[in-house]
Amino acid sequence: MPTRRDWHPNGCQLTAVLTEDQKLALTNEEKAGIIAEHKINDQDTGSAAVQIATLTKRIQDLTDHFEHHKKDHHSRRGLLKLVGRRRRLMRYMEKNDLDSYRALTEKLGIRG
Repeated sequence: MPTRRDWHPNGCQLTAVLTEDQKLALTNEEKAGIIAEHKINDQDTGSAAVQIATLTKRIQDLTDHFEHHKKDHHSRRGLLKLVGRRRRLMRYMEKNDLDSYRALTEKLGIRG
């Protein structure tokens, strides 16, 4: 595992370990792939289905992050905010388009 050592201004040594598997943000290529898979039309980038799919990917990445970093409570709060946002979007989609909602939850493998 690659490590990078830095020095804090007060003289303490900091060690940051970050691999490709531990990145928390979605890359542009990952996000474009998710949008391409879940879009309704060619210009769709913000429909509820696309937003739910991107949030699901971010939630999965953060969940994997917590397997190694159990005490990262700041990121856990961010995870809870993402889960709440996804739940609100799913509730909206369930009310307005039940068939698409059921197809999306089955495709993403999440509970409805």
